[in-house]
Amino acid sequence: MKICVYGAGAIGAYLGAQLASAGADVSFVARGPHLVAMQKNGVRLQIDGGERVVKVRCASDPRELGPQDYVIVALKAHSVPGVVDLMRPLLGPDTAIVTAINGIPYWYFYKHGGEFAGTRLGSVDPGGKQWDVLGPERAIGCVVYPAAEIVEPGVIRHVYGKKFPIGEPSGERTDRILKLHDIMNAASLDAPIRDTIRDEIWLKLWGNLCFNPISALTHATLDVITSNPATRAVSKTMMLEAKAIADRFGVHFRVDVERRIEGAGAVGAHKTSMLQDLEANRPMEIDPLLTVVQEMGRLVGEATPTIDTVLALIKLRERIAQQPQLPISGSTQEISSVS
Repeated sequence: MKICVYGAGAIGAYLGAQLASAGADVSFVARGPHLVAMQKNGVRLQIDGGERVVKVRCASDPRELGPQDYVIVALKAHSVPGVVDLMRPLLGPDTAIVTAINGIPYWYFYKHGGEFAGTRLGSVDPGGKQWDVLGPERAIGCVVYPAAEIVEPGVIRHVYGKKFPIGEPSGERTDRILKLHDIMNAASLDAPIRDTIRDEIWLKLWGNLCFNPISALTHATLDVITSNPATRAVSKTMMLEAKAIADRFGVHFRVDVERRIEGAGAVGAHKTSMLQDLEANRPMEIDPLLTVVQEMGRLVGEATPTIDTVLALIKLRERIAQQPQLPISGSTQEISSVS
């Protein structure tokens, strides 16, 4: 079984190293010093109190790897549209695309049923490129719950979790989903097959759409956001707005808002990925987590006033963060020292 992990960062490298250890023919598409280190030394995976080295074929150019049985897309969701054309050499007639990303995926309305079946979402798939090139028929949903980090180039530390729920857009138990489930389980990954993978996607998104931007705006960790009455109230309002939209698309939440918030708080003093990206001056996952919910609300006529407000603030925060820092003038310094 040939599996390419496209975007072998912390989660992608952890996932790929586990699959390779289980006997899959795994390759990575990566870049920079992390790629160089993995090519030279293999992936050093720190897990369960120890460290092991896993040798995996690594490349920056997918043309070196050829067609795959599965391509696991483990990039930040907003990065995917820019690399779609580069993925073409990985695609054979039966290649499956496993979207191990945050937020709503490009294929969401494929085999959805109802009046919105086949709808394309411009906020996550501008111009429909993922739909046209990768194809919704190739897609398998995957929700990422574990946490991992790159300690240094080529060195991955597994922080917690091993759960990766997977599912076909149609809810069917196809041969390809069963084979993926088997190899992931063999790799000590918890990969339950969900007949309603969209419910799982929304459950993860439910927290991401509020906790991520609030953390980036306030620099607060999850325990602070969920325990502070004001930010907890904003989070709850955003989640209820999102639930009203998801309900219209037939989504079922297996927990209520309060329990979802409590679950996030229990993680502790954790910086969300959006806050980490802001601090590292990287682009943030705004459209796949917030703009897409706004877009889906417009489809069904559901207002999102609080989401709209937070979305406007976090987009401005990103724009300012990406501007070059100008030197402070003498007059400004004087005024600042007085205020």
